[in-house]
Amino acid sequence: MAPTELAQYLSLVPMVLTTPHRSLWSSYDAEADVLYVNFKRPARATDSELTDDDIIVRYEGTEIIGLTILHASKR
Repeated sequence: MAPTELAQYLSLVPMVLTTPHRSLWSSYDAEADVLYVNFKRPARATDSELTDDDIIVRYEGTEIIGLTILHASKR
């Protein structure tokens, strides 16, 4: 692995450590161009909201448990 690639992955560490469960799972659907990011497993959303920049924020109660990022490859 190239050092620059490794540095990009390592830049995720501080963000993961600030999530409530200190966990991060993601998957990318290339056909739909959607990135799913979950901070909790199992993630059972009780509510969600669509932001102005096409990100769906998923909640369990008042806690953010995940993001659905539309048009991911264009970001």
